[in-house]
Amino acid sequence: MARGRTAIVTGAGTGIGKAAATALLKDGWNTVFCGRRFGVLEDAINEAGDVEARALAFACDVSKEAEVDAMFDAVAREFGRIDLLFNNAGMGYKSTLIDEIPVDVWTSVLSANVTGSFLCARAAFRHMRRQDPMGGRIINNGSISAHAPRPGSVPYTTTKHAITGLTKTLALDGRPFDIACGQIDIGNALTDMALPMTVGVPQANGTVAAEATMDVAHVADAVLHMANLPLATNILFMTVMATKMPFVGRG
Repeated sequence: MARGRTAIVTGAGTGIGKAAATALLKDGWNTVFCGRRFGVLEDAINEAGDVEARALAFACDVSKEAEVDAMFDAVAREFGRIDLLFNNAGMGYKSTLIDEIPVDVWTSVLSANVTGSFLCARAAFRHMRRQDPMGGRIINNGSISAHAPRPGSVPYTTTKHAITGLTKTLALDGRPFDIACGQIDIGNALTDMALPMTVGVPQANGTVAAEATMDVAHVADAVLHMANLPLATNILFMTVMATKMPFVGRG
C-alpha cells in the first residue's frame, strides 16, 4: 500500500485515466482525479467506493498553463507533496488524410496531447525537485501509435512520437533530482473510445477489420506496477496490448 503518497492523474474521468486513478486510490495513493468535467470526476471517485486514501476532483484544462500551475500548487498545499503524475489526458481524430485535416484540428490535438503533457510534466518536475524528500515519478501515456501509425492518423501519431521524446528527455534530466520518467504504450484497451475496434477499423492494407481488445483493468494494473517501483528503478518503456491486435507485423 502507498500510504501518504500523492498521485495526479489527468483525463481521469473516463477510460484509461479513470481505471488508473481508481487503482491508485484503492492501493492507498492520495489521488487527484483531473479532467475538464468536474461532475464526471466526482462520479468516478464515488464509483471507487470506500477507501482509506483521499481522493480529490480537480477540473483543469491541461492545455492552459495557468490552470495547470494552479492545480499542482493547490495539490502540493493540500497533500504536502506530489509523488506521481500519470500524464494521460489526450484526444484523437477520425481517420483522415493529411490534406483533409483542418488546421484547427491539428492545433487542438497538439494542444491536448503535447502541450498538455509538457505543462503537467513541467509543473510536476518543478515540485518534485524542490520538495523534501526530493523526487517523484512521471508516467506518460504513449500509445502503440508511438511506434506504428494507423492509417489517416497524422495528428495523433505525431503527438505520440513527440511523447517519446518528452519521456526520454525527462528520464535524463530527472536523474539529479530522483525524478524517474517512463512511458506506457497501450494497445486496444476496451474503453468507450476503443469500441469501434470491436466492429471494424481501417487497416494498413486498405481493408476494414475488427481487432482484439483487452480489459482496461490490466492497463491500470500496469500503471500501478510502474508507480510502485522505488525511485532507483524505472520502467522506461512498457507496451501492454491485446495479444492478438495487429501491431507486431502491422502493415
